[in-house]
Amino acid sequence: MTEPNKLPTHVGVIMDGNGRWAKKKGVPRLMGHNAGMESMKKIVIAASNMGIKYLTVYAFSTENWKRSVEEVSGIFRLIVKYVQLELRELVENNVRINIIGEYRELPADSVAAIDKLLDATKDNTGLVFNIAVNYGGRAEIVKAVNELLAEPGRTEITEEDISAHLYTGRVHDDIPDPDLIIRTSGEERTSNFLVWQSAYSELMSTDTLWPDFTAEEFGNLCEQFSHRKRRFGGRDKDDK
Repeated sequence: MTEPNKLPTHVGVIMDGNGRWAKKKGVPRLMGHNAGMESMKKIVIAASNMGIKYLTVYAFSTENWKRSVEEVSGIFRLIVKYVQLELRELVENNVRINIIGEYRELPADSVAAIDKLLDATKDNTGLVFNIAVNYGGRAEIVKAVNELLAEPGRTEITEEDISAHLYTGRVHDDIPDPDLIIRTSGEERTSNFLVWQSAYSELMSTDTLWPDFTAEEFGNLCEQFSHRKRRFGGRDKDDK
């Protein structure tokens, strides 16, 4: 059993493998995304029940626009469906939703659904659930730096300045950098996810495709995290 004080405070998840899951099952790719949405719901509840304070998932990247119109449109419809079906449960579980990324570039019905989600959960005090939508880590840094450079009288930019101007700094003042980033489907790259924030994150990869990822496996990975020694560039006192 993982001790509560050794749990990661902030977990990031790169939800990968929906398309491969669908191909393996011989069903349309959109069914894979739908199954992935169900997995996301389970992980949100699991994280909340475990006492994790922040969960950030990579839902739709700026690069995902390169996919077929049919697939992209289907993903946006799933966003609307998720809000319609899960909003009450999210509110009842005291989950607060934030969106990181340029979500207002999505279709109007998706934007309206997201706005409803943000408004309904804004006063909740439990798990802070960040959903990265139309998000790219490098673009996030460029946007932050350009905003800082536009400030009158600005002569230098510090790391703290940049952190405060990132999406994560804007949606919630005290979101810490992720302790742990999990990627499913066996891939081991971060794919432009939380580029600045993940400088010292522990990385874990699992071969499980995202729709098959369970609350139990999520808990096991958090358990593994609790045994890692984090030095942040320094030396452990037990090192020779």
